[in-house]
Amino acid sequence: MKERYCKRILVTGGAGFLGSHLCEFLIAQGHDVLCVDNFYTGSKRNIAHLLDHPMFELLRHDVTFPLYVEVDEIYNLACPASPVHYQLDPVQTTKTSVHGAINMLGLAKRVKARILQASTSEVYGDPEIHPQIEGYYGHVNPIGLRSCYDEGKRCAETLFMDYRRQHGMRVKIARIFNTYGPRMHPNDGRVVSNFIMQALADEPITIHGDGQQTRSFCYVDDLIDGLDRLMRSPDDFCGPVNFGNPVECTMLHLAETIVALCDSHSTLRFLPLPADDPARRRPDIGLARDRLDWEPKIAMREGLANTIDYFKALHRPALPAYGGNVMRR
Repeated sequence: MKERYCKRILVTGGAGFLGSHLCEFLIAQGHDVLCVDNFYTGSKRNIAHLLDHPMFELLRHDVTFPLYVEVDEIYNLACPASPVHYQLDPVQTTKTSVHGAINMLGLAKRVKARILQASTSEVYGDPEIHPQIEGYYGHVNPIGLRSCYDEGKRCAETLFMDYRRQHGMRVKIARIFNTYGPRMHPNDGRVVSNFIMQALADEPITIHGDGQQTRSFCYVDDLIDGLDRLMRSPDDFCGPVNFGNPVECTMLHLAETIVALCDSHSTLRFLPLPADDPARRRPDIGLARDRLDWEPKIAMREGLANTIDYFKALHRPALPAYGGNVMRR
């Protein structure tokens, strides 16, 4: 890893769940951070504690339009990442992934910045091999309800690699598997936030399918450490690199664990499985281990306890609740 020095770093989607943690991490490392967000799914609440920090700057901007700033590095995280949000405006979701990548790559080319693309495990679709390795090309429905996100991210990866080959750009591609932790949106439709909110309200836990489908859940602090390690890795290593927890968990086990940690009286309710929902998802993180010396360290019960505490705090009278304007511009 290279030595650290104070850099001017742009984080798109910086007011979102992952982006806000990344901004916080980079400031703690002594960097000057420019947070860019259009607040479609991001929230000022997530970065409120940073607004007065001398090394933090906030800019409302949509990455589907060009941005002209001077920076040393770019983390491109801008895109709604949960099905509830990215299916609400699928055309905009695709534009955010594709036009956003083009605009951020153009900026990086102009200022000669290193740039990291936050890609996703969804590029593997409903995988036919298990666990998923970076060399697997995926099994994706290009015209399904999820394709605006899946194919948008796949196209963004194509653009990043073509800019590297054609222009010699210093690019990095991170394929992020299911990540959870404080600052998740309570109504984003993801299983961790859904199950916690239902358990805290003693409502039935809604499980799609028979509950035997699996995911691998990585705590946000571990993920941010991985992104930092990838960005600081030698220029000849660009990825893609899987980041996630190699420990597989069924939806049924996750629900039962959350009910127990919340001391909840919730029962389980089973619903039909959504279209194109992957049956199994687990990363092979051998490449991250070998090249970045990275693997997750936070156990699921510890991470879930921290996340539950965050959601409990959202409902304390002294704290303002999320408003409807968080969801829409």
